[in-house]
Amino acid sequence: MRLRGIAHARSGDKGDIANIVVVARDPGYWPVLERFLDGDRVRSCFADTIHGDIRRYSVPHLYALNFVMTRALAGGVTLSLRLDGHGKGLAAQLLNMPLPEDWLSGGLRGVSQDNGSAPYVTSDVGGRLPNT
Repeated sequence: MRLRGIAHARSGDKGDIANIVVVARDPGYWPVLERFLDGDRVRSCFADTIHGDIRRYSVPHLYALNFVMTRALAGGVTLSLRLDGHGKGLAAQLLNMPLPEDWLSGGLRGVSQDNGSAPYVTSDVGGRLPNT
């Protein structure tokens, strides 16, 4: 299973700084997300891309982690020759990170493991909610 099975992400960029906010799809996934996704693991995902600091900010009441990464966009979006070097591309890459197999025997049994995505239903306010 991949990270996108338990979380979704929003991202942004400004100059040569990118940020990715990773949000647990369900409050029950928060302890796993907080334990699994640290700065070292994020750096390993972007070993050839991020050349500066990676700072992790925990936002537990939103079940979210915010990663701010410097020297992340090869000088900035307008200077970079990298194809889709914006924050959104980095968020997609991070969500593709595999979760450790031994964690699947814990609290992640309810998540679909065939394609890494969680089942969803549309809420009455137009958002997407986990189908629990």
